[in-house]
Amino acid sequence: MRASMIAAIAFAILVSTAVAPSFGQAGAAGTAAATGEAKALPQGFRGFELGMDFAAVESALKGDPLFEYRGEPDVSLLRRPNESIIEVSGLSYVRRAFFQFYDGKLFVMIFELNRSFVDHYSVFTELAGKYGKPAGLSPSETVWTDGSVRLSIERPLSVKYIALETLNALAAESSSLESAEEIRRQEFLGGF
Repeated sequence: MRASMIAAIAFAILVSTAVAPSFGQAGAAGTAAATGEAKALPQGFRGFELGMDFAAVESALKGDPLFEYRGEPDVSLLRRPNESIIEVSGLSYVRRAFFQFYDGKLFVMIFELNRSFVDHYSVFTELAGKYGKPAGLSPSETVWTDGSVRLSIERPLSVKYIALETLNALAAESSSLESAEEIRRQEFLGGF
């Protein structure tokens, strides 16, 4: 009895999550969710755009009252010398934010939201209403992609923007480095 009740509740939640974004919404946002048509994903949030340079992001942070930016950090402990990151505390809706750069260009933005002010369902409903059905849905994340941007909501409550061109280039570079390392390893072992 208890298992069937839990299954019924889970089914009701699943149905309401899939159907609710299309109810009570007018205009393009409601249409995108109702028809399943996806719009182009945004390149950014609040004036922060993927592809911006480090100085432009710093300037935008200094002028945005949602963030408590204190200046450039003294030390960076990232793996690659051509990578850098800005971590900043947020005020109200955003608890913390991370801006990751590769070759001086912004390619990842992560906004860790404050669950005292906003909840996962509200963010999901807003994004599904604007951008249609997600490309991927799991208990840990919901993902939209349009070929150039990957937008996701991750548990407990973060919104992440990734420039796919840069991500794919880094993945290919990493793969080729691993292949070269494997060849060196095989050569070393072959010496015995």
